[in-house]
Amino acid sequence: MFFLKQLKHTITLHPRFFGPDMEEFVKTKLYQDVEGTCTGRYGYIITVVQVVSISKGKLIPGLGSAEFVVVYQAIVFKPFKNEVLDGVVKNVNKMGFFVDVGPLSVFVSSHTIPSDMRFDPNGNPPCYQSEDQTIEKGGAIRLKIIGLKTEPTDIRAIGTIKEDYLGIIA
Repeated sequence: MFFLKQLKHTITLHPRFFGPDMEEFVKTKLYQDVEGTCTGRYGYIITVVQVVSISKGKLIPGLGSAEFVVVYQAIVFKPFKNEVLDGVVKNVNKMGFFVDVGPLSVFVSSHTIPSDMRFDPNGNPPCYQSEDQTIEKGGAIRLKIIGLKTEPTDIRAIGTIKEDYLGIIA
Protein backbone atom coordinates (compact mmCIF):
# COMPACT_ATOMS: atom_id res chain seq x y z
CA MET A 1 0.00 0.00 0.00
CA PHE A 2 1.22 3.51 -0.75
CA PHE A 3 1.14 6.30 1.82
CA LEU A 4 2.08 9.97 1.96
CA LYS A 5 4.20 10.30 5.10
CA GLN A 6 5.98 13.20 6.80
CA LEU A 7 9.49 12.17 7.85
CA LYS A 8 12.70 13.66 9.28
CA HIS A 9 16.28 13.14 8.17
CA THR A 10 19.53 14.58 9.52
CA ILE A 11 22.07 15.68 6.92
CA THR A 12 25.72 16.48 7.61
CA LEU A 13 27.14 19.03 5.19
CA HIS A 14 30.87 19.55 4.62
CA PRO A 15 32.14 23.16 4.94
CA ARG A 16 32.98 23.37 1.23
CA PHE A 17 29.22 23.43 0.50
CA PHE A 18 28.59 26.47 2.74
CA GLY A 19 27.53 29.44 0.66
CA PRO A 20 24.62 30.84 -1.33
CA ASP A 21 23.60 27.42 -2.78
CA MET A 22 23.74 25.60 0.56
CA GLU A 23 19.99 24.94 0.68
CA GLU A 24 20.11 23.28 -2.78
CA PHE A 25 23.01 21.07 -1.63
CA VAL A 26 20.96 19.99 1.41
CA LYS A 27 17.96 19.12 -0.79
CA THR A 28 20.12 17.23 -3.28
CA LYS A 29 21.77 15.27 -0.47
CA LEU A 30 18.32 14.47 0.98
CA TYR A 31 17.16 13.00 -2.34
CA GLN A 32 20.35 10.94 -2.65
CA ASP A 33 20.19 9.69 0.94
CA VAL A 34 16.54 8.65 1.22
CA GLU A 35 14.99 7.92 -2.18
CA GLY A 36 15.01 4.21 -2.92
CA THR A 37 15.85 3.18 0.64
CA CYS A 38 13.88 1.05 3.03
CA THR A 39 13.09 1.57 6.68
CA GLY A 40 11.46 -1.24 8.60
CA ARG A 41 9.06 1.16 10.27
CA TYR A 42 7.75 3.10 7.26
CA GLY A 43 8.61 0.84 4.31
CA TYR A 44 10.26 1.73 1.02
CA ILE A 45 10.71 5.45 0.37
CA ILE A 46 9.70 5.79 -3.27
CA THR A 47 10.16 9.53 -3.75
CA VAL A 48 10.40 12.80 -1.87
CA VAL A 49 7.37 14.90 -2.73
CA GLN A 50 8.11 18.09 -0.83
CA VAL A 51 10.71 19.52 1.53
CA VAL A 52 8.68 21.02 4.37
CA SER A 53 11.48 22.65 6.36
CA ILE A 54 15.23 22.75 6.82
CA SER A 55 16.51 23.66 10.28
CA LYS A 56 19.29 26.12 10.88
CA GLY A 57 22.62 24.34 10.70
CA LYS A 58 24.32 23.23 13.89
CA LEU A 59 28.13 23.21 13.71
CA ILE A 60 29.89 20.04 14.78
CA PRO A 61 32.85 21.01 17.01
CA GLY A 62 36.21 19.87 15.70
CA LEU A 63 34.96 18.97 12.21
CA GLY A 64 33.62 22.23 10.86
CA SER A 65 30.70 20.41 9.27
CA ALA A 66 27.11 21.35 9.99
CA GLU A 67 24.05 19.21 10.71
CA PHE A 68 20.65 20.08 9.29
CA VAL A 69 17.37 18.43 10.27
CA VAL A 70 15.14 18.23 7.20
CA VAL A 71 11.41 17.59 7.48
CA TYR A 72 9.96 16.26 4.22
CA GLN A 73 6.94 14.49 2.75
CA ALA A 74 7.50 11.26 0.86
CA ILE A 75 5.50 8.57 -0.86
CA VAL A 76 6.25 5.27 0.87
CA PHE A 77 5.33 1.69 -0.03
CA LYS A 78 4.57 -0.49 2.99
CA PRO A 79 3.19 -3.98 2.36
CA PHE A 80 0.82 -5.68 4.82
CA LYS A 81 -0.07 -9.28 5.56
CA ASN A 82 -3.11 -10.49 3.53
CA GLU A 83 -2.65 -7.71 0.95
CA VAL A 84 -3.20 -8.70 -2.69
CA LEU A 85 -0.58 -7.32 -5.08
CA ASP A 86 0.36 -7.58 -8.75
CA GLY A 87 3.94 -8.21 -9.77
CA VAL A 88 6.32 -9.65 -12.33
CA VAL A 89 7.92 -13.09 -12.01
CA LYS A 90 11.68 -12.65 -11.64
CA ASN A 91 13.00 -16.17 -11.13
CA VAL A 92 11.49 -19.68 -11.27
CA ASN A 93 12.99 -22.80 -9.70
CA LYS A 94 11.96 -26.13 -8.18
CA MET A 95 11.40 -24.56 -4.73
CA GLY A 96 9.02 -21.86 -6.03
CA PHE A 97 9.43 -18.48 -7.67
CA PHE A 98 10.27 -14.87 -6.85
CA VAL A 99 7.99 -11.98 -7.82
CA ASP A 100 9.02 -8.32 -7.97
CA VAL A 101 6.29 -6.04 -6.64
CA GLY A 102 7.92 -2.65 -7.13
CA PRO A 103 10.92 -2.62 -4.78
CA LEU A 104 9.63 -5.64 -2.80
CA SER A 105 10.69 -9.19 -3.66
CA VAL A 106 8.10 -11.84 -2.70
CA PHE A 107 8.85 -15.57 -2.62
CA VAL A 108 6.02 -17.94 -3.56
CA SER A 109 6.86 -21.45 -2.35
CA SER A 110 5.90 -24.58 -4.29
CA HIS A 111 3.66 -25.43 -1.29
CA THR A 112 1.59 -22.27 -1.88
CA ILE A 113 1.03 -22.95 -5.59
CA PRO A 114 -2.16 -24.82 -6.66
CA SER A 115 -1.67 -28.61 -6.69
CA ASP A 116 -2.53 -28.89 -10.40
CA MET A 117 0.58 -26.86 -11.33
CA ARG A 118 3.79 -28.83 -11.78
CA PHE A 119 7.37 -27.63 -12.15
CA ASP A 120 8.81 -28.24 -15.61
CA PRO A 121 12.62 -28.08 -15.44
CA ASN A 122 12.91 -28.88 -19.16
CA GLY A 123 10.89 -25.83 -20.20
CA ASN A 124 12.74 -22.98 -21.81
CA PRO A 125 12.79 -21.09 -19.46
CA PRO A 126 11.90 -23.39 -16.50
CA CYS A 127 8.28 -22.87 -15.45
CA TYR A 128 5.27 -24.09 -13.51
CA GLN A 129 2.52 -25.46 -15.76
CA SER A 130 -1.03 -26.67 -15.56
CA GLU A 131 -3.38 -27.54 -18.41
CA ASP A 132 -4.31 -23.92 -19.08
CA GLN A 133 -1.64 -21.77 -17.36
CA THR A 134 2.13 -21.29 -17.39
CA ILE A 135 4.11 -19.34 -14.83
CA GLU A 136 7.47 -18.27 -16.27
CA LYS A 137 10.03 -15.52 -15.92
CA GLY A 138 8.65 -12.14 -17.01
CA GLY A 139 4.99 -13.08 -16.58
CA ALA A 140 2.50 -10.91 -14.69
CA ILE A 141 1.01 -12.50 -11.59
CA ARG A 142 -1.40 -11.60 -8.76
CA LEU A 143 -0.50 -12.89 -5.30
CA LYS A 144 -1.46 -12.54 -1.67
CA ILE A 145 1.12 -11.81 1.02
CA ILE A 146 0.93 -14.41 3.79
CA GLY A 147 4.03 -13.46 5.73
CA LEU A 148 6.32 -10.48 6.28
CA LYS A 149 9.66 -10.09 8.00
CA THR A 150 10.58 -6.51 8.74
CA GLU A 151 14.20 -5.63 9.43
CA PRO A 152 15.68 -2.16 10.00
CA THR A 153 16.76 -1.77 6.36
CA ASP A 154 14.76 -4.42 4.49
CA ILE A 155 11.37 -6.08 4.18
CA ARG A 156 11.01 -9.71 3.10
CA ALA A 157 7.76 -11.35 2.12
CA ILE A 158 6.28 -14.73 1.23
CA GLY A 159 3.14 -15.08 -0.82
CA THR A 160 0.57 -17.50 -2.17
CA ILE A 161 -1.42 -17.98 -5.35
CA LYS A 162 -3.42 -20.89 -3.91
CA GLU A 163 -6.67 -18.93 -3.45
CA ASP A 164 -9.47 -17.77 -5.72
CA TYR A 165 -8.68 -14.93 -8.17
CA LEU A 166 -4.94 -15.23 -7.63
CA GLY A 167 -2.37 -16.34 -10.18
CA ILE A 168 -1.56 -15.36 -13.74
CA ILE A 169 -2.92 -12.06 -14.99
CA ALA A 170 -3.99 -12.52 -18.59
